[in-house]
Amino acid sequence: MAPVARWLLRSGVSYGALAHMLKPVFVEAAREELARTGTEPTYSALSVLSGVHRKDVRALSEAPAEAAATHPRGVPLASQVYTRWLSAKRYRGRDGQPRALPRSGPGITFETLAREVSVDVHPRTVMDELLRLGLIQAEGDVLMPAAPSFTPSRQRDELTGLFAANAADHMAAAVHNLTTDAPRYLEQSVFADGLGADSVELLHEMAREAWQRAFEDMVKAARKRVARDDALPEDEQQRMRFGIYFYSEPQAAAPADAQAGATKRAARKGKKT
Repeated sequence: MAPVARWLLRSGVSYGALAHMLKPVFVEAAREELARTGTEPTYSALSVLSGVHRKDVRALSEAPAEAAATHPRGVPLASQVYTRWLSAKRYRGRDGQPRALPRSGPGITFETLAREVSVDVHPRTVMDELLRLGLIQAEGDVLMPAAPSFTPSRQRDELTGLFAANAADHMAAAVHNLTTDAPRYLEQSVFADGLGADSVELLHEMAREAWQRAFEDMVKAARKRVARDDALPEDEQQRMRFGIYFYSEPQAAAPADAQAGATKRAARKGKKT
């Protein structure tokens, strides 16, 4: 989860927001597990299995969209401050655009804006977070918005969607192999340590070439099979995903237990998980 936590923090998503978004995920997973074992998915059973409070389980079951959307603590403070800056009339100029604000002082300032949203967090902390996210710019003691909204760009949304789909299916294959008594999915890797930067780049290029060959073969075969299976009833059709990844980092950054065993396992195929 550490890489996911880094990605979320770089995107302005706090722990509270993540915990809120995970509630319906846990409830739905609990519902599927109860169905798998033939147990009635009562609110109490769902609550006990998922760990989500019964009142939240009930709200998510009766009105999932409304329950998932209503949770003020889940919205990062920086997002609340920035949204207020863009939308509140007193922080907009005559042209309707957000006004540049002095950090502090008399009148309308960034400090007054931040204090209107929360008195628990110092305005300087909120400012630093908005600067880190690249949402505001500072010119001396004057701050101004650098983006029209807190919403990511369309391109970023598309990349996030690809990441979600790829990572979800990769983890689904691993979880299946770990927990299900059924034929295992392909989920293997090759790993090595003690490499220089030039060696890593060479291996990365080899991985790209291997992917290109595999990509062409799989696309050709998949097209033929899709055309052949098109007549199957919809409830008999399945989907698949085949992917590849490559990652490298300084050896000192790897967990200590991984480093201890890496020398013995270097450059051999990883075990199925």
